[in-house]
Amino acid sequence: MPPDISTPDGLARAVRRNTVLLASTTAVTSATLQLVAALSSSTFVLATGVEGLLGLGPAIFLSTAALTAVPAGRFMDRGGRVPVLAAGYLLGMVGGVVTALGGRASSGAGVILGFVLIGASSGIALLGRAAAGDMHPPERRARGIAVVLFGAVFGAILGPLVFGPLFSGKDLTTSTVAAPWLVAAGFMAIGLVLVLFVRPDPKRIAEQIAPDRVGPAPPAAPLSEILRRPGVVPALIAAQASFGVMVSVMNLTGYAVTHEHHHPQSSVFPIIGAHVLGMYALVLVVGRLVDRFGGIALVGGLVLEGVSALGLAWAESVPATAFLLFGLGLGWSLSFVAATTALVNRAAPAERGRLLGFNDLSAGLLGASLALIGGYALQAVGVAALAVGAVILTVVPAITIAGLAPWRPQPVEP
Repeated sequence: MPPDISTPDGLARAVRRNTVLLASTTAVTSATLQLVAALSSSTFVLATGVEGLLGLGPAIFLSTAALTAVPAGRFMDRGGRVPVLAAGYLLGMVGGVVTALGGRASSGAGVILGFVLIGASSGIALLGRAAAGDMHPPERRARGIAVVLFGAVFGAILGPLVFGPLFSGKDLTTSTVAAPWLVAAGFMAIGLVLVLFVRPDPKRIAEQIAPDRVGPAPPAAPLSEILRRPGVVPALIAAQASFGVMVSVMNLTGYAVTHEHHHPQSSVFPIIGAHVLGMYALVLVVGRLVDRFGGIALVGGLVLEGVSALGLAWAESVPATAFLLFGLGLGWSLSFVAATTALVNRAAPAERGRLLGFNDLSAGLLGASLALIGGYALQAVGVAALAVGAVILTVVPAITIAGLAPWRPQPVEP
């Protein structure tokens, strides 16, 4: 039986229980996404034989995640968070199996279908931060979101421990890429079980803790009206720039490390693990900083991303690359938590799914485009082109946001 949220003690128990479960789902999602970052480009090239489009594998994954976000967000607003999240993990489970079979059979169509399913799953799972934001009042919302995201730290540790040995001492072939994708399917199955135990639905908790109103709650505003609220546009710019740069650089680093710097495939997982640690290891501190300083983190995170990406132009060793990817992840964490908090604060519970879905659509399509363009630039020019492009795409938005954003630590809830 779910806790009775009509009492303060019952509400507190429900929030704690749901937070632990959602953080656990974040852990298994994080482990799976490390595999996507490390292996999607190589799996696509092995299955299709088309090396010139190495960025197309991540682009398929990212664009599918983006296109899924908007309808998934709308379904969340109507029917709750849990059913949609459960559907996402089910898609990821099937997608891992399809990708494994497609890779082993050298079937480009099979790998692409698998990437589409895993991408859709990722787009839905990322909206779990709406559930995290639902369960906390505005003054503690960033910390609540951060606690759920902190679960990804365990995924950062789990990924290299599980996936690294699968490649140790082995050449990258169609046979060796199948097993990791099957393991990823198992991770997503665990996520499905965990999310089904999230009760009551976080949207119900959001409605319970919302300020008392006289009469019925107003209907959800159209997206066009939500976008005109103060602070929404700066938050969207920061979220999209930080996410687009982060995912494109992350997804192409694995190929750069193995093909440009000639390190073994097994060395990619510690690098991606360091990146994920940067994204989430300090997220509890980041949450407190965002609650206190608000929009300043939007600019600070983008600047840190740009500086870290620039360093990739010179870094060739595994430790140096891992350190810079850690910085890239930490910069993203600052911008992402700050932007998510600002967006959730400026939307009512029945509006949050659609607003975050719109943000994820835009950010995902940008990330897919950058991965595709970055893959071509990596092939034609080298890592330096990828690094310089990332700097431009973070510094320019940072300057723009600095002139637009109203620096209020705790935005007013509509």
